[in-house]
Amino acid sequence: AMLAVEIPPPPVGVLLGFELESAEEGRVVFGIQPAEHHYNPNGVMHGGVAAALLDTVTGCAVMTLLPRGVSCATLELKVNYIRSLTAGSPRLSCVGTVLHLGRRSAVAEGRLELPGGKLAAHATSTLMIFPPEELHTGHRER
Repeated sequence: AMLAVEIPPPPVGVLLGFELESAEEGRVVFGIQPAEHHYNPNGVMHGGVAAALLDTVTGCAVMTLLPRGVSCATLELKVNYIRSLTAGSPRLSCVGTVLHLGRRSAVAEGRLELPGGKLAAHATSTLMIFPPEELHTGHRER
């Protein structure tokens, strides 16, 4: 629905500049152009921006396999940072892929890549699946 612009993207994605590029069952791709407003005090893209993007793609990849009204939340995110990124870096792609989908949990991986597939960061994520009756009040249905 986000890809078809039927629902708006989450505010955090707008704030950080995440752009949904594609979505299919078990796989999503977001893009981001590193910019100075992403910098940490060392003058490179903050690792938290990369982690937020990796968390987004892993969660969204799982969401593509869940029935309407069922949601998920990250239980664990493990990120490996491979290279520093700056405003001079090219546009990045972040690919999220589901590795395992169970009844109550899922495992997904995320790859933050430079053009040509060169790895900038990698993450694995464990997510808890919430049936509609267990969703917290105020949670936005996808």
